[in-house]
Amino acid sequence: MAAPCGGPGPSPAAAAAAAAPGPNAGAGPRVCFAAGAAAEAPEEAPGRRQGKVTVRYDRRELRKRLHLEEWILAQLTALYDCREEEIPELDIDVDELLDMESDGARSARMQEILVDCYKPTEAFVGDLLEKIRGMQKLNTHQKK
Repeated sequence: MAAPCGGPGPSPAAAAAAAAPGPNAGAGPRVCFAAGAAAEAPEEAPGRRQGKVTVRYDRRELRKRLHLEEWILAQLTALYDCREEEIPELDIDVDELLDMESDGARSARMQEILVDCYKPTEAFVGDLLEKIRGMQKLNTHQKK
């Protein structure tokens, strides 16, 4: 959770920085991530704390998902023969597709979504189903 830097009260360095005129004067308290034990390192600048981030998902899975979404955008741009900004509003939910029982159900759902596309979509749907095979859902967090 993010909290104001310096804990419950402003640190002397934060108070001095807030009192000094500058581009951020009057912008309110800065927000930092809650610091862990690693923030006690002596080489860090005074008033700065290293953030501690909780990672819920495997970075490899997130990277695969990002590449998939970029690929989908490129394919839809070609299918609809337009720029990315002009693609119709489509709700392609990869997690929904992963929840489905079979490739037939996934394919039928994709055909419903792409019903307005005038170009053949079978190759795109087949490639998409191949790419999501073996992927994990991202919307479920499993506690260890």
